[in-house]
Amino acid sequence: MGLRATRATILLFLFFLSSPLPSSTVIAGGSGEDYVRPLPRKTLSLPSRPKRSSDPQQVHISLAGTQHMRITWVSDDEFSRSIVEYGTSPGEYTSSSQGESAFYKYLLYSSGKINHVVIGPLESSTTYFYRCGGQGPEFQFMTPPSEFPVTFSVVGDLGQTGWTKSTLDHISQCKYDVHLLPGDLSYADYQQHLWDSFGALVQPLASSRPWMVTEGNHEKESIVFFKSGFQAYNARWKMPYEECGSTSNLYYSFEVAGVHIIMLGSYSDYDENSDQYAWLKTDLARLDRERTPWLLVLLHVPWYNSNWAHQGEGKSMMAAMEPLLYAAGVDIFIAGHVHAYERMDRVYNGGLDPCGPLHITIGDGGNREGLAHRFNHPKPEWSVYREASFGHGELKIVNSTHAIWSWHRNDDDESVKSDEVWINSLASTGCIHENRPEYRKILMSP
Repeated sequence: MGLRATRATILLFLFFLSSPLPSSTVIAGGSGEDYVRPLPRKTLSLPSRPKRSSDPQQVHISLAGTQHMRITWVSDDEFSRSIVEYGTSPGEYTSSSQGESAFYKYLLYSSGKINHVVIGPLESSTTYFYRCGGQGPEFQFMTPPSEFPVTFSVVGDLGQTGWTKSTLDHISQCKYDVHLLPGDLSYADYQQHLWDSFGALVQPLASSRPWMVTEGNHEKESIVFFKSGFQAYNARWKMPYEECGSTSNLYYSFEVAGVHIIMLGSYSDYDENSDQYAWLKTDLARLDRERTPWLLVLLHVPWYNSNWAHQGEGKSMMAAMEPLLYAAGVDIFIAGHVHAYERMDRVYNGGLDPCGPLHITIGDGGNREGLAHRFNHPKPEWSVYREASFGHGELKIVNSTHAIWSWHRNDDDESVKSDEVWINSLASTGCIHENRPEYRKILMSP
């Protein structure tokens, strides 16, 4: 078979694959199910190559342990250096760090040189200026604070459409410290050049604030007997899994100010005999809720979902891990996957529970597959607000006891705050105590 026929076969194959407040108090919102949504928008066409092959491209940063930041970028020059120079004044680089680099091949595609460099120790709430590879443009980022308040922007299922750009524009207008993305980043779906264009699309935001992500189904890109899964994702978006004792880039944890955040892997083994389960149990058992009174969990596939889309996909993982998370007192549980927004009440074991996590589904970043319009009726008692619209979320942890969550709908090109709720931490409501029977039985057992 000739090269042209081979290309045609591969393209055809890829085509087919394709007093305290109550635990939560609503300020604004209700039901957005009757909202008339604007029409879909086309996939963006973005340049993915810089003027010079040695210039950094697709620059993004992520937290890498206490007071450290990982700088990641791609270069077309295989001889470029994996070095980052940085300082607190523009053009004055008082420190430098060297790191690692890698390449990967996927069918007919060969990546550029992917560089990962960890810098630090860094001061909190400080602007740093940096340069990648010893040349090229200067970038800057702000480190997160070391204490409350701290603000997170949140969006899942991002993609690369006109609605994605609108979502990113709205995020750029909010004052946030860390961006959280619960899976489905680029929607490359085997077309590796789309990873490059995605990196170019998010660079203005991802180079200036840490982006903490976990994998979704669109990152898998496996081919039976030929390619294992998550090759591009693991090469391009390295998260601090080693720093927290995890053995996989698909699940890890980190801390910001007084918040402990766990990123779980919906597509990594999760039963009681799995590495992920053992790691999660260890991670939860060593929590200090005096130091980190807030506990958040993010993953891709929701466990509670009143939309028709992806019904029941998270049940087996929920059966294995929900008791662990409940015993540890998870405050907020955020998922993507379903292309709509839904906020639920505190729930556990299928019903309302004041000591369970507050669940949020936010798989509405702007992906090319469109929105999931159909919801189940009647609405479950635990579903508070649901709407099939693109948008993003903002979570401000005000102090050790209170946080405020808001969801912002993409209304044409305007960001409209459509849902908002104050949340009490479980640590402040008496739900968390080391002498609780379920805590000692589940978390403290060998």
